[in-house]
Parts: sequence; C-alpha cells; structure tokens
Amino acid sequence: MFLSIATTHQPATDLGYLLNKHPDRLHELALTYGKALIVYPEASESRCEAALVLDVDPIGLVRGKGQSDGLLDQYVNDRPYAASSFLSVALNKAFRTAMNGVSSARQELADSAIPLEAVVTPLPLRGGEAVLRQLFEPLGWQMELAPVPGPQGDPSSRYVRLTLRGSARLSALLNHLYVLIPVMDDAKHYWVGDEEIDKLLKRGEGWLDAHPAKELIVRRYLRHRGVLARAALARLAPETQDEALDPDARSETEDTLETPIRLNDLRMAAAVEALRATGAKTIADLGCGEGKLLQLLVRERWVERVIGLDPAARELERASKRLKLGLPGGPQEGRITLLHGSLTYRDDRWAGADAAALVEVIEHLDPDRLPLVERVVFGAARPRAVIVTTPNADYNALFPSLPAGQFRHRDHRFEWTRAEFADWAQRICTSFNYQVAVSGIGHHDETLGAPTQMAVFTR
Repeated sequence: MFLSIATTHQPATDLGYLLNKHPDRLHELALTYGKALIVYPEASESRCEAALVLDVDPIGLVRGKGQSDGLLDQYVNDRPYAASSFLSVALNKAFRTAMNGVSSARQELADSAIPLEAVVTPLPLRGGEAVLRQLFEPLGWQMELAPVPGPQGDPSSRYVRLTLRGSARLSALLNHLYVLIPVMDDAKHYWVGDEEIDKLLKRGEGWLDAHPAKELIVRRYLRHRGVLARAALARLAPETQDEALDPDARSETEDTLETPIRLNDLRMAAAVEALRATGAKTIADLGCGEGKLLQLLVRERWVERVIGLDPAARELERASKRLKLGLPGGPQEGRITLLHGSLTYRDDRWAGADAAALVEVIEHLDPDRLPLVERVVFGAARPRAVIVTTPNADYNALFPSLPAGQFRHRDHRFEWTRAEFADWAQRICTSFNYQVAVSGIGHHDETLGAPTQMAVFTR
C-alpha cells in the first residue's frame, strides 16, 4: 500500500521541514506488522513529494495479529496490500508531529494553507465511489479516481487509486486521511474500545463535528459498535444538545408551536445589536467560520462593508457559498471581503475596520497564543470597538449531558468562569486603554449566570 503527499508551494522542499523527514534520506520505521519506508521521489524547489510505502508481513498477520474467519482467509485476503487501518497507524507513527500541526523550523508554514496533492492506492471502495465522494468532497478536496485492475486485468476490481488536490494545512490533510482511509475500508485490524473514541475525536477536531457524513464516519471508524458510536456523537458537540434559551422550555406541552431559540442564534443577534450600538460602518468578523455572523451583518443597511477572516480555507469556502458571493442575488461586489489569515499576525487588510467581532473564538486558542491575538487586535489594529463572546464555565453545570470538568467542545482550549473573564477584560482595558461592559447571553441562572458571556470594548 502506498501514500504520497506532494506540494508545489515554493520552496517545495520545505515539505521536509513540515514532515520532519529530510528529503535526502531514506527513512525506515519498524511496525508490529512489518515496516514503513519514507522516500522522496521528487525534491525540487518547484515540487516536492514524500511517499510512505508499507511492507506488511502476511505471515506476521497470521500469528495472532490479524482477524480472520477461517484458515483459508488467513492466507488469501487483501490485508497486506489494500490501504486500511494499517496505513493509518503507520501514518500516525511516521508523521505524528506534522499531524499535530507542529513544525519547529516552519511553524508559520504549518499554520498556513498550501497547495497539496495526496495519492492513496489501492484504496477499497466499500460502498462505491458515491461514498468516497461523500467523505472527501465536503472537506474541500478535488478527487480523481483511477481503477486498479484485479487479477488478470479484471476491470471489476473494487480498488482505486485516489488522488486528492486542494489547498489546506498539511495537518488537516494528514488527519483527514488518518480517519477516512479505515472508514472507506470499513474495517480495523485491531480491537476497537473506548480509547478509539479519543483517537477519532482528536484527529477529527475542527472538521468532523460539521461533516455532513459525520454519523457514517463515526459508525465505520468504530466498527459499527453502537454504544461507542453513540458516545462519540454525544461528545462531538454536547453543547448543541442542551443550548435552548430556557431549560424549562423543553418540558412544555406538545401544543407549543415554536421551537426554543438556540443559543447560537442569540449570540449572533446579541453581537449584531452590540455592533449596531457602536456606530461602526466597517466590521471585521475575526474567526468568521462559515459566515453566520457575516450573513446577518450584510442584511443590515447601516453596515457599509464587512470583512471575514479565518485560518481555515474550507470554512471560507463555506462562507462564500452561504453568502452567494459572485452569484445572482448575492451582495454587491466589494461589500464583503473574505480573508485567509491568522489572528496571531498583524494584517493590514482588516486593520482599518471600525469594529471587530470575536464570537466564540478565543476559547479555541491555546492560552500561550492568546497574548499574540491581544497585541494584534487591541494593540496594533485598535478598532474603536471590539465584541468578544465566550462560554461561561460556571453555567456548564446546567448541561446534563456534559460531564463535570469537560469543556463544551473538544476544540476548546479553555473555558473561563465569569470572574476569570472579567479579570481578563479589565487587563485588556489597562494594557490597551479601552473601556469594557460585560453582560450575559441566553437564559440567566441566578447562581451561575448566562451560558455565554459578552464583553464590549470601546476605545
């Protein structure tokens, strides 16, 4: 089985820094079921390609390391050859640092979207081409399939050579492949237990919760073990299960016609009203995601121009579709600008905005990177107003499906209590000469406050 990753980002040989594997060397890794070789078929300034080749020991699989239904099946099967969980395990061992998005020599590049091409062969088509497209296309990958003929050139083979092309962070591509290769194979070569949920959620962080085929992915990855699949789905986004405006509203009679207002809708509405009160005409939505707040702002006549910034190219593509940019019925050209970039770096493209919004953004940042964002937003850009919303950790006790001590979403790096948020807001005011008003959004509990807290900074 074979996996290659290539880029035309220049200098392309920086791929070696991202993968932490030197292009001039042959790298060999010992595995319990064989060995993995990492080579660079091409390493030039214009294009660089790294290949991971697995040499699986078929006899080793028979010695208790594989799973089979009969004596003949132990020796006559596709496990030593087809791309499967064997390849995912090797991928994780060979490129674990890159999968985590870390590069000691090229961290800024690791955080950036670059042109990428991946080839996986032979990949089983369990469910056919339609399932394969259902898995990869929503993630923004362009797909190309070429059949891999069976014995004696049999054209009915269920294996393909898959080529993916697109622009993304390398860590995103590696994590997509790690999860979806065994999903496409619909099998695992090892026992699947509770710890497999943690692996899935770690590698699916930032994309699996919003994937339209989420349930299919979870079921297949966990080998159709219903208890594990249900637990994984519940952990993907526990907040969304319980974030009605009023917890008591869920016990009302069936005669109630209106569904409870979702907390996310309340956040967006509160952010729009807070921005309206600032008198801002040009607004930057920092960490805009798929453009929900942008969609609301562009409908407001008092808003002259909106800017959306996000580090994920896939999210910006979704935002563009949501906003119908360049399509009939879409906003006037130039009224909305989508920018691919990071909040940790100064960016003159949005620095002239009257107001900035960070709606449910800061909790997704590692605490040691938050000061960089503070200096960029409050120190360098210095908009007249900044709106920040974040979860209220005190309120988490009222979410019945959220275990004590856990965050509302696996992608959260921290969640602040009301006191911690207030202390942070005051420190911002002292350091950067702002004033702040802190309030809550959603159902207010007399003891624990509201589920979301909002700070409106004005200069």
